Amino acid sequence: MNFFFRLLACTFLLTIGNTWGAENSQDTPNIIVIMADDIGASELSCYGHPEHRTPVLDHLAENGVKFETCFAPPVCHPTRFQIMTGQYGCHNGVLNFGSKRGGLPRGDPRDKISYHRTFGQILKEAGYATAVAGKWQLSGSQPDFVRDCGFEEYCLWGYAGYYTEEDREKATAAGINFASRYWHPSIVRNGAWVPTTLDDYGPDMFTDFIVDFMGRKKDQPFFVYYPMVLTHSPWVTTPEAPGTGEEKTKHSKDNLQANVETMDRIVGRILDQLDELGLRENTILFFTGDNGTGNKGKSLPTEMGARVPLIVDGPGTVKTRGSTLALTDLSDILPTIVEFAKAELPTDRPIDGHSLVNFLKGESDTTRDWIFAYQADRRILRTKRWLLEDNSPLHWGQLYDCGDSRDGTGYVEKTDSDDPEARAAAAFFDGLIATLPAPLLDHEGAPNENKPEEARKRRQ
Repeated sequence: MNFFFRLLACTFLLTIGNTWGAENSQDTPNIIVIMADDIGASELSCYGHPEHRTPVLDHLAENGVKFETCFAPPVCHPTRFQIMTGQYGCHNGVLNFGSKRGGLPRGDPRDKISYHRTFGQILKEAGYATAVAGKWQLSGSQPDFVRDCGFEEYCLWGYAGYYTEEDREKATAAGINFASRYWHPSIVRNGAWVPTTLDDYGPDMFTDFIVDFMGRKKDQPFFVYYPMVLTHSPWVTTPEAPGTGEEKTKHSKDNLQANVETMDRIVGRILDQLDELGLRENTILFFTGDNGTGNKGKSLPTEMGARVPLIVDGPGTVKTRGSTLALTDLSDILPTIVEFAKAELPTDRPIDGHSLVNFLKGESDTTRDWIFAYQADRRILRTKRWLLEDNSPLHWGQLYDCGDSRDGTGYVEKTDSDDPEARAAAAFFDGLIATLPAPLLDHEGAPNENKPEEARKRRQ
């Protein structure tokens, strides 16, 4: 009998211990950041596109939080630095591609992502298993490539410079096109070349890697950063209707919808794995884009170039809000995930982002008063009501009264207006501009001089 009671007591204590351990393991959530390539907010059906079908993202937007206004720089290079560092280009130094107008000079250490403090490093030091897949498009070389930014594992679209010399020779001999990210893709995984064929589709291979990583790391908190290759051109066929031979690699504007919808399917694959592993309740997923859609705003100093989707899902943590007019930009991602991870922000450099944790958890109904985007010397600023586009040290830009609209509908230009509210908005932006310096550049090659009509289009 005594043995029986001792057995019951041990069983009870073991159960309590296991329960405590399970609760303790939920103390910090898994975090996934997905950043699609070249996709403005208006390409998703939940943001109003009349034809593109994105049921997975629509579901997340309805049951999580969908920010109607999220800004990113209008071109991807500064965006990738901003999202990883939480800093605007005026603080991390990266305002454009190094080879482009306003970019850093060749050899400047600030144009190397490993020079900076990244969210991968912070979460790895906080005990997270870390991985990145998809499109890196940043500096680095073997053997420290990517890992010096805090990612323990990676599977990336591989430019020629990402391969070891031996693997580059093998890839060349195998007919690998280093520019290919879709069919017969060029892929480097954890330092090694991955052989592929014309039947292999890069986005699914990157997702296979993520699904496998989550399965192997399910017993510890993990951080997955997935800068997708979709939906950047070339817009080729997808596995849903692949075609044959050269049809697979032929660019066509008609394929954009298929690429958007395949992107949505891939997000669904990641969610399916979370459900299969029983991790959905303890995982926070962010979905966004790096700039406006190619040929529809990308590289233009306008809201169309800067407005990207941001959808946040986390059934066990994130309050269901659906669509919100609260403002955010991609500098907010780093401080948000760092707070969720109970890690520490860097104190030796400015962090421009604001944590969204209280808003996402439903503990606050506000985020921030203004957001910011930039490319080279051009600046775009937004409050809930007012928008300043195409501002530079050489000209002030265009001021719009947006009312409650977020998609260009009904905007009224007030640049030269004497209306007191417009003047107050202009003065507010002037105060911000003083804290967000831009380089003094001549106008040659500036986006609005190249495409004056497109730069001022209001409809998205």
